[in-house]
Amino acid sequence: MSAANRGGTARIEKVVTSGQFCLDGGCWDVDNNVWLIGDDSDVLVIDAPHEAAPIIDAIAGRNVVAIVLTHGHNDHINAAVDLATATGAPIWFPPQDRMLWDEIHEKGPDHDLVDGTEFVITGVTLRAIHTPGHSPGSTCLYAAELGTVFSGDTLFNGGPGATGRSYSNYDTIIESIRTSLLTLPADTIVRTGHGDDTTIAAEKTNLDAAAG
Repeated sequence: MSAANRGGTARIEKVVTSGQFCLDGGCWDVDNNVWLIGDDSDVLVIDAPHEAAPIIDAIAGRNVVAIVLTHGHNDHINAAVDLATATGAPIWFPPQDRMLWDEIHEKGPDHDLVDGTEFVITGVTLRAIHTPGHSPGSTCLYAAELGTVFSGDTLFNGGPGATGRSYSNYDTIIESIRTSLLTLPADTIVRTGHGDDTTIAAEKTNLDAAAG
């Protein structure tokens, strides 16, 4: 899918929202990163956590071409339907996590987000990379022209995402990171679902140290 390049050079914006992540009978306070990629006319939104209002404020009246959800945990999807209703944008969601979606929403997502799905926004291509482990459907979005990958909860500053809960697997996430993310250029900026940015080079060092 694509959007016309009407407004200029693509830029990346971050919105942080706060709420709770709940799974397996427990809840934890979390701050989530929401990523906006676009220009003054069109924007694509990655993840929709907690509440739609601050995301809508950051969109600032622009055309939202897609709401792309990296995985199905509630703290990444619970504002998605409200955001879609407010903006008219379609929701793209990894089908392997549908059981998590159905715990939160009655209305289904609009499109399946699968490995190789591409979005073009303001002349920049974002390619979906399926990276299971944190959840079965966990997916990253790689923007080669911007030198960045949006990693959801697959890869953080300091190592892989958590795998100690339902539907997750440590060996699977390590394999995903090694085969699908660490193969990206070393200077690629990793923009995460929580916390600070990192780079592919830094996280290769961290994984090698943990394995050593």
